[in-house]
Amino acid sequence: MDPNVVLPLLSSVASFVFGALVFAQWLQRRRSFQLVWAIGLLWYGISAGTEFVGSAFGWSEPLYRTWYLIGAFFVAAYLGMGTVYLLAKTRFGYFVAATLLLGGLFGLSIRGRYPEAGELGLTVILFSILAATLVATTTWLRRDWSGHVTMAILALGSVGVAYLTLTAQLAAPGWAVDPVTHVPVGTAIPGAVRVLAAPFNIAGAFALVFGALFSAYVFMPKNKVMRGRTLPPVVAQLYGLVAVVVNFFASIPRAVAAGKRGELHSRVPATLLIAIGGFIPGVTSGLNRFGFTWAFFLGELLGVLFIFAGFLVSREVFASRARPERTPALRGEATSA
Repeated sequence: MDPNVVLPLLSSVASFVFGALVFAQWLQRRRSFQLVWAIGLLWYGISAGTEFVGSAFGWSEPLYRTWYLIGAFFVAAYLGMGTVYLLAKTRFGYFVAATLLLGGLFGLSIRGRYPEAGELGLTVILFSILAATLVATTTWLRRDWSGHVTMAILALGSVGVAYLTLTAQLAAPGWAVDPVTHVPVGTAIPGAVRVLAAPFNIAGAFALVFGALFSAYVFMPKNKVMRGRTLPPVVAQLYGLVAVVVNFFASIPRAVAAGKRGELHSRVPATLLIAIGGFIPGVTSGLNRFGFTWAFFLGELLGVLFIFAGFLVSREVFASRARPERTPALRGEATSA
């Protein structure tokens, strides 16, 4: 069978099943991150579903617009947003603010490839600066509100890009696929819209991947080479980021030893699988943007399967009757290295 049909179909089915499980968990526990993850998985399933329909029955302009809107703007952003909610009581908001700024800078850097972007291209960096400032300030003043503020920014941005994507004038015939692999590409979308995808994708993917790695660090036995210190703002955040990275790698031998003894917290392998699942489609979708399309559908399927595996590995997933554990990450006690 045609892999362009089979792979997106499998990705879509897996996403919907996974999303239904997460939504069922939200119905029992009512945790914000579960609901947002369920929405992100819904977007994942719809995006992959459009690829299946387009590959099996042919593309159309409405189908292509839906594919680009959800795939380029919503999937990574909402999955990453779930992680932001999960870690809202930590200092993770500072990292999110930095990734928003990074996404805006990247969008600005590629503006030269799309001369038609005009002033809308500058909107990327302005919106990113404003969003990053709001998230960082909220994390500083009222950390437990950082998730809500980030979600409000994402919702506002989602409405804006939805309007622009659904009303943009597309290049004929109204969709675009790679002439060799027949994988959909974004070249039919005006450059003014394409540059806006950078903050959504970069912030979302970074939040998902590095949030998962941070969660693994929280739950693994630690070897703290760099310990927490009282430092001025900004300097403290940079020091904390470096300390977590250094201590994470220094703690790997202890984590491996604990795993061999059967004493490693299930969240560690679970979140590492989630990090891998976020990383793979981040790479393959990035390659798709630059014309390397052969791995796009495969990366999409591997991504959702790895994230699903991480979900299943965690022993807490189906403990619906148990009182949710108040982990250090949720209490905010893991904010120092």
